[in-house]
Amino acid sequence: MPTLAEIRAKLIEKEQKTGGNFTQDNGIYAFWNIPEGSTATMRFLPDKDTENTFFWQERQMIKIPFPGIKGADEGRNIIVQVPCVEMWGKECPIHAEIRPWFKDPNLENEARKYWKKRSYIFQGFVVDNPLKEDETPENPIRRFIINPSIYKIISAALMDPDFTEIPTDYENGTDFKLTKTQKGQYADYTTSTWARKERALNEFERTAIETNGLFNLNDFMPKQPNNDELKAIFDMFEASVAGELYDPAKFGSYYTPAGMSKTTDGTTKTVQSTTPVSETVTQPVEVKQEQEKQVPQDQSTSETESTKPSADEILAMIRERKNNS
Repeated sequence: MPTLAEIRAKLIEKEQKTGGNFTQDNGIYAFWNIPEGSTATMRFLPDKDTENTFFWQERQMIKIPFPGIKGADEGRNIIVQVPCVEMWGKECPIHAEIRPWFKDPNLENEARKYWKKRSYIFQGFVVDNPLKEDETPENPIRRFIINPSIYKIISAALMDPDFTEIPTDYENGTDFKLTKTQKGQYADYTTSTWARKERALNEFERTAIETNGLFNLNDFMPKQPNNDELKAIFDMFEASVAGELYDPAKFGSYYTPAGMSKTTDGTTKTVQSTTPVSETVTQPVEVKQEQEKQVPQDQSTSETESTKPSADEILAMIRERKNNS
């Protein structure tokens, strides 16, 4: 298990360098559904992958919206989630295209639409659960899809010198108290905090770990796209900008909306997905507010009186840039 010092060093390194959707799998704890004013107590566990310095994995996903599905439900807005290859230190073709858009006030909102969304995958126990769940999983080790605001609270505390033990330690670890309040129209989790006292895992929790084992969090990460998949991602982006329908014949063998299986013949098939990597969870409303903070901070623009370019004009600009590269 990595030491607290190793985690701190890695957090500093990440800070210097940088400045999902999931299926309705009840293994994922939907903390965003807890009642307002309540607190869920969680106990995070280490990653099964001992090479992972942290006890979480960071995902970066792009949501590509379409007004419908060609040849199927053409009148219902859908979203296709794709991995941003910046997760693997590669250049993302979508972000390479939209970064300059933030300098144009007429394109800024369009750029925000396609900007990557971060989330963090943890695992652990729900020690105190204020959520009335219809069904709980047989394995009490749950997965948590943590949004950026909560992640900041978690990681910031780890840098506190008063924090002397790694919180996932079985003997001297610390529970995390996630509290939901309301701020305007959004849910707010800023009062969440680590417990004041350390706590050893109890017999039930230790038995659960021995019986079920820990998850390898990397199993819940998306696969790195190959060249063909990367091309499909950018083609979907262009189709989305143009306001076209999602085309299963073109994209169905690469990436699909939630609830649709991959296909090679252009047909559509609705399925109940069970694959963790492509899971979709109804994210809490406050995530929208957080995601707006994730765009480049130095790209703010001033208002102008010029009008927003049409989809055709944006596509022409994209293709001209591609031809010149």
